[in-house]
Amino acid sequence: MFGLSGVDGEFFRGTLEEMVRTQRVGATRPARGIEREEGEPMTAVEAGPGHDDRRYHAAAAAYAAARRAAPDRGPVYHAYQVMSRRVVTLAPATPVDAAWRALAAHDIGQAPVANAQGRIVGLVSRAHLLHVLNEHDGRLSDVRARTVAEVMATPVVTVEPVVDVRRVAEALLAWDLPALPVVDADSGALVGIVSRSDILRCLVTDPPLTLWA
Repeated sequence: MFGLSGVDGEFFRGTLEEMVRTQRVGATRPARGIEREEGEPMTAVEAGPGHDDRRYHAAAAAYAAARRAAPDRGPVYHAYQVMSRRVVTLAPATPVDAAWRALAAHDIGQAPVANAQGRIVGLVSRAHLLHVLNEHDGRLSDVRARTVAEVMATPVVTVEPVVDVRRVAEALLAWDLPALPVVDADSGALVGIVSRSDILRCLVTDPPLTLWA
């Protein structure tokens, strides 16, 4: 299942086909500024090795059993198997220069944006930040007085842990996003993030016919 979350909360949950049919397909749009929220400007969420994997495995088994058997089909990889579990999140009120330094410090290209309640409201990338600042040799210049909320992509597509990575790839292409936050199906809590790099890593570490057959 996929979801769409914005500054007013989650407003869609369903299949990829339903999302594409009922929601605007294409790049998510930057948000206008929202009011500054209390709390730390940036946090890190870490599910830890094996976090809830038994429950995910059980859900994956039920997912596989519900689908028609295909004898020539290789094993399916799910979002939770390829996602990054340590996720740097940014608050909407984080200044853009602080957001850039956070992404650079963790050597990542994007980060989910979470409100004070921990709910995902957007996604911000280095590309978004370069609209309001310049960077050369690690030094920032021409930094405009903007916050993450003013440049982030919102609404943002989210995905549940037990979703075929091929479906994740379809969503990334359809919505022109660099990554999808992975949220728990029951609580909606952030448990990881799947980027294009994570999916490409599958292709170089596993035989292509095993993954995509």
